Amino acid sequence: MSRTILAVLAIVLVDSNLRADVDYESDIKPLFQEKCGACHGVLKQEGGLRLDAGSLIRGDESPNGLLDFDQPADSELIRRVATSDPDERMPPEGEGTPLSDQQIELLKQWIQLGAPSPPDEEIIESPSEHWAYQTPTRPELATDIPEPWSSNPIDVLMFDLWRQSQLDPVPPADPSLALRRLHLDVTGLSPSRKDQAEFAADPSSDAWRQRIDRLLDDPAYGEKWGRHWMDVWRYSDWDGYKNELRGSQRHIWHWRDWIIESLNEDKGYDQMIHEMLAGDEIAPEDLDTLRATGFLVRNFHKSNRDIWLDATVEHTAKAFLGMTIACARCHDHKYDPISQQEYYAFRAIFQPHRVRTERLPGQPDTAKLGQPDTAKLGLPRAYDADLNAPTFLYVQGNEKNPDKDHPIDPSVPEIVEVPFAIQPVELSNLAANPFLRDYIESEEVSAAERKLASAQKSHRESQAKDDAIARQQVAVAEANLKSVRQRWAATKAKLVGSNPNNVEPATDQTAPADLAIQAAKSERTLRFQQALLDVLKQRVAVTTAKESKETDESKKKAALDAANKKLMDLENKLVEASVKLVTNDDAFTPVGKSYPSTSSGRRTALAHWTTAPENPLTARVAVNHIWTRYFGQPLVPSVDDFGLRAAQPIHHNLLDWLAVELIENDWSMKHIHRLILQSRTYQLASSATVESEGTFAKNVEMDPDNLFFWRANVRRLEAELVRDNLLAIAGTLDQSMGGPDIDFNQGETTPRRSVYFRHAYEKQMPMLVVFDAANPTDCYRRSESIVPQQALALANSPLAIDQSRTTAARLNAEASDDPTFVTEAYAAIFAREPSDSERSACESFLIHQATLLADSEKLSPSLGAAKTTVPPATDANLRARENLVHVLFNHNDFVTVR
Repeated sequence: MSRTILAVLAIVLVDSNLRADVDYESDIKPLFQEKCGACHGVLKQEGGLRLDAGSLIRGDESPNGLLDFDQPADSELIRRVATSDPDERMPPEGEGTPLSDQQIELLKQWIQLGAPSPPDEEIIESPSEHWAYQTPTRPELATDIPEPWSSNPIDVLMFDLWRQSQLDPVPPADPSLALRRLHLDVTGLSPSRKDQAEFAADPSSDAWRQRIDRLLDDPAYGEKWGRHWMDVWRYSDWDGYKNELRGSQRHIWHWRDWIIESLNEDKGYDQMIHEMLAGDEIAPEDLDTLRATGFLVRNFHKSNRDIWLDATVEHTAKAFLGMTIACARCHDHKYDPISQQEYYAFRAIFQPHRVRTERLPGQPDTAKLGQPDTAKLGLPRAYDADLNAPTFLYVQGNEKNPDKDHPIDPSVPEIVEVPFAIQPVELSNLAANPFLRDYIESEEVSAAERKLASAQKSHRESQAKDDAIARQQVAVAEANLKSVRQRWAATKAKLVGSNPNNVEPATDQTAPADLAIQAAKSERTLRFQQALLDVLKQRVAVTTAKESKETDESKKKAALDAANKKLMDLENKLVEASVKLVTNDDAFTPVGKSYPSTSSGRRTALAHWTTAPENPLTARVAVNHIWTRYFGQPLVPSVDDFGLRAAQPIHHNLLDWLAVELIENDWSMKHIHRLILQSRTYQLASSATVESEGTFAKNVEMDPDNLFFWRANVRRLEAELVRDNLLAIAGTLDQSMGGPDIDFNQGETTPRRSVYFRHAYEKQMPMLVVFDAANPTDCYRRSESIVPQQALALANSPLAIDQSRTTAARLNAEASDDPTFVTEAYAAIFAREPSDSERSACESFLIHQATLLADSEKLSPSLGAAKTTVPPATDANLRARENLVHVLFNHNDFVTVR
């Protein structure tokens, strides 16, 4: 039996009294890690003492006198943690909070029991020996596994583990439950009646595999799994007070669409990381790729650059590497081999980057519009703005105390022994001058032409015989069109001279210097014509003020004085503009903003380092996230922390096998999905039947927490799927994909999938929050709760009531009698047949409810009823069926995956 199995069974099979009182793995070891690990662990051993394993605490090999098994309360360990003397107390002042009375009592109980711990608990001599820092290798598979467990490597590894631990595999789930689980897990949508019928009618051994392939090819897969990765990558739409942008960026929904599209096309996970970290360096001209840098854009913080960069460092490391680098911001990491110097070296990778918004075809110039909440205004993306921006270590993490004498070069933690090489990236002219995209010049010229046509039309239609203002508006529009054309010609000629990449030369052969002079002259002419138009308009305003019928002479005089003052200012500007007409310089306003023509290459280097096959963390972290979503619990419990506090997992072999499989199959996530979904392990039942009661009872006694995945875990439906399936089952779900974020306040009335609604701090749909939607700030693993507010949401939500009525109407058209309706309702909502008792209860409810509803005189309106858009049925039988559907939507099975 392997060392891992023995260690686990030592804890699982421990004396029941001990389990009730104190448990080493859950109570004692974490306590020592938290309170003592920084000074008495593998990184540091104050006084030569290590306390990171049971045998070390007991002093099995080297007696330390800490424990008194005869008088636990007199143990030196208890004395040092319980004393009030600050010179004696452990942990010392400033190194951690004192132990609570309850924690001290746990230590006494543990000592009383002999301080038990797993006999082969792992003890490493160096941080580099930690399991997560070893490059994953594919474990050898057992060759004596019986059918049907030998065809899928996941099943081989699982069965071998069960066999060693004396656990028996339970039967597969009922086909209807398995089908619903599969549909919900892959696409987030329950199987339709047609899906159920087709699956039931196909007895072939390939039916399950074919269904998996079909679902993975369904665009809804990208929406379902896109939301999972959006949790991990902290997707957040813009946040701020009212219209003030404080965090993330407007229109970051482009990144959300990129995530969904990338998953659907099965883009390699490594390529996704490359594009998110450095899309602007690896494909600087490609707008589709630039969307991916939303991963970095999301961390934008308006008020504090340090908060922005700290978030980037922390969550890049957690999301891709399972490293808690952020813990080394103020001092060397207490638990992991990461120094404060390494924290700031990692931060230096991101120091040059900033955020800008790229103009998209058919959308106005964001810099000119001044409308912050318009739906389609450009693409937010990352870029390196300042290659010379220094990075300084903040002494004790204090941003007001930077060590400016020792600037820090970009680098990565040494514990991951993978080469890290930075090569600056030379950008094309188009990448550095994004205004050179063809559509921008075309749109600018077309806009100027439309403005001229409008002015000419207004002049022709003017009723005045000599309308000076209308005539001057034409002159301004003509000057504007000429200026736009000449500024574009001069700009392109100048850029061709400096860097010909991606820039077409001007159509004529005029020298660039002459084109610049022409552009400057046309711009000065435009300013003169505009100044003249402003004066003409203000003269009219003065006349209007003079002829005002205002009876209050003081008000009339004030208005006239103000109009005259403004006229005087405008006439002065006209004089200035006319004087400048005679100058002959070449200074003109650029047609767009230019950016650095070189990017640091730091983030590209980080992307290559992160996705190098030798990097021991990236693939493990990724497959751990995928496994978690399917099985309800991860292979490594601390999904964002694979550091020294993360014990080698029970399923280490499985984790490594999947990690290697991901890497060797071009980082295809769909490949991993297929392996998991085709395994019998995934298809196991979650609850016992009469035939399997004995197996369940035995396994529960051996492994009550299902650490060995011998059965499926019952899981709660994610918040978004609760809402989406209300709509899908009713047949009202709008499955159009992509586009701007939808106001979260429209969640009750707009039938789009939940992934498309605004998701940000204080900008979340209340119904989703109640059902444990992701926290936009940090959500590497969602929590599950069962609270009364969830039942109230489904009972009182206008959306739930409307979809209940719509579902009932749809099913009613196909059900001639109550028994048929009950069958169809269960199939639609739970994807299964009702039990005999459920059928009897539902049919009785329909008869009773229809009788009550038939006598309208005995009914009274419900006070405070939800404002629904679908009125209740007037027919008593149909209304009873509406009520039944509403009840079933409130059933636990609707919000549960079994």
